[in-house]
Amino acid sequence: MKKVRNAILAAAALVGTAATAQAQPARNVVLVHGAFADGSGWRGVYDALTKRGYRVSVVQNPLTSFADDVAATKRVLDRQDGPTILVGHSYGGSVITEAGVDNKVVGLVYVAAFAPDVGQSTLDQYAEVPPPPNFVPEETADGLAFLNKDKFKAGFAADASDSDAAFLRDSQVPVAMAALGAKLSVAAWKQKPSWAVVATEDGAIDPKLLRSTARRIGAQTVEVKGSHVVFLTQPQAVADVIDRAAKSADR
Repeated sequence: MKKVRNAILAAAALVGTAATAQAQPARNVVLVHGAFADGSGWRGVYDALTKRGYRVSVVQNPLTSFADDVAATKRVLDRQDGPTILVGHSYGGSVITEAGVDNKVVGLVYVAAFAPDVGQSTLDQYAEVPPPPNFVPEETADGLAFLNKDKFKAGFAADASDSDAAFLRDSQVPVAMAALGAKLSVAAWKQKPSWAVVATEDGAIDPKLLRSTARRIGAQTVEVKGSHVVFLTQPQAVADVIDRAAKSADR
């Protein structure tokens, strides 16, 4: 009987903690980058949000496996002190879909991102709408992939300056192809409110796929004219969506 009573008290405490978290304003934002990049591209969004009073953390995904990237994101979520908006770009959308079931997460923002269902992988989403022709990953002998250098700007960062696109191209982080093929075990968008930024000039994920994905997950959608790196080239517009998500999640 004592064990039953203790279990009931523990469950009640967890419910109370979750309710308190929901009642607090969401002032924390965690930004998760995608494949072929690192977290430095979020700088403009970071600056825009910190100026508005948000506490912003940037995950550095190792891109060595899906499990490693989810673990890296959870590690940063563990450091948050309250309700958090979790933001993912591109493949980072798959990562936040898995990691976003964390109790601290009160909203998800998908920025030109994938949002697979349970049992689906990032690459599986391309079965619906294939990638545009200038998005050309090249797999290495050890199972990682870089983007083709000649088509990098057109496929990844068409609206970036030539110098910025060249830097992104030459500093790209290879991703394990196995990470892109990993099946998700949970889908946080089924539990949490979601927002989606559709990059209307995306050369890596066809905007048709971005739109259909946003509809499927029931996300509030904002279209922004920009390439796949819309978070880099249109940081204020992306920050506006994150700000809106935080304020809506408060309610």
